[in-house]
Formats: sequence, C-alpha cells, structure tokens
Amino acid sequence: MRAFPRVIAASAAAATALVALAIPASAHVRVTTDNTARGGYATLEFSVPNESQTKALTTELTVRLPDVGSASTELLPGWTSAVDRDTAKGTVRSVTWKAVAGNGIGPDQFALFRVRVKLPDTDSVTFPATQTYADGQVVTWNQQSQPGGAEPEHPAPTLDLTEGKADHDGHSAHSPQVSATHESGASGAHPDKTARWFGGIGLILGAVALVLAVTNRRKQQ
Repeated sequence: MRAFPRVIAASAAAATALVALAIPASAHVRVTTDNTARGGYATLEFSVPNESQTKALTTELTVRLPDVGSASTELLPGWTSAVDRDTAKGTVRSVTWKAVAGNGIGPDQFALFRVRVKLPDTDSVTFPATQTYADGQVVTWNQQSQPGGAEPEHPAPTLDLTEGKADHDGHSAHSPQVSATHESGASGAHPDKTARWFGGIGLILGAVALVLAVTNRRKQQ
C-alpha cells in the first residue's frame, strides 16, 4: 500500500526534473555567420535578447569590430545604424544601432542585427558589444572565456575561423556555414521543441501516477 505514494512521489520528482532540464540556458548576445573562412567576406548576425529586470526596452547596441576594411549594415525597420570609421587607417572600428522613438526590443523578445564585413586572418575573432536599455542600464558583453572554465556572466560574442580562400568576388570558396559561438545550451527553435517534449513526458508520468492512485483506492474500498 505504501508503494503507491512512493510511485506518485517518484513520478512528481521525475516530472519536475524534466521541466528543469527543459528550461534553456541564460540568453546572451550571440554571433553567427554564413562564412568562417579567414580573410573572407561574411554576414555577421548578432542575436540580442532583452534581459532587463525592470522590463525596459533595449534601445541601442554597439558592436566593436576588429578594424575591418569595410562594413555595411542591413536595413532594419525601426532602427538606425551608424558606422564609426577610422579615416586615417581606412578601417571601421564599430557599428551602432539605435531604436527610433517608440521602438526597441521588449521584454521576452530578441532582435537580429546584421552587418557584412571582411573577416581578419586569425584563428578567432571577438566582437565586444554594449547593450543599452531605455532606463539607462548598460550591459557590456566583453568577457573572455577561459580554457576549461565556465562561461563568464557577460561573454563577448566570438567566432572560431577556419582555413579558406576567397574567390574573385570576395566570397568564400567553401560552402556557407554557421559558426559555433562560445555558448552553453541550445539556441533558436531547439529549446522550444525540447521543452515541449519534456513537458509532454511530464504530463504522461503525472497521468500514470494518478491512475495508479485511483486503482489502489478502489481496491481498498
């Protein structure tokens, strides 16, 4: 008779654990690209979530570039963009996006910011970013991950680059690919699908526990 309460408790614990596993890792500013070849032209895509505790809008994003030779931003409705150039060196130091009045990234939302650049000829490249909220809060994403260590609280968006040659059009001769950024947990649509699977399993376990409890009660009666 005592076995049934134990079954119910175990089922509840299992369901709780599954739900906990379904919760995605903390969101950060991330970068992906369609080309990771060193020295090649690439479209960088920065994913910027709203993590404000006061539910304030994200209204500005600045990304520092490694003194690239050129940079062009994608038209983004509701936002303006400005490129900071070093005229003496002929390079681009950063790009800044600002939300027009009444716009911004709201709570539980994220936005994608794209810029096309020529990648440096290095093993990896970081893009320190500064995120500004409407209430004045400023979050700087510039911390470096240590080998074998845990991810820092505000990691800098980072890309690992690969060997490759650019063709005469300035595009990589390799097939486009998405770089794996330094992050823990999944991103995009995968967390949502995983959460649904775990949630469904939790419901099934709960239903089984309920049926066992009802069956046991009827036998006792």
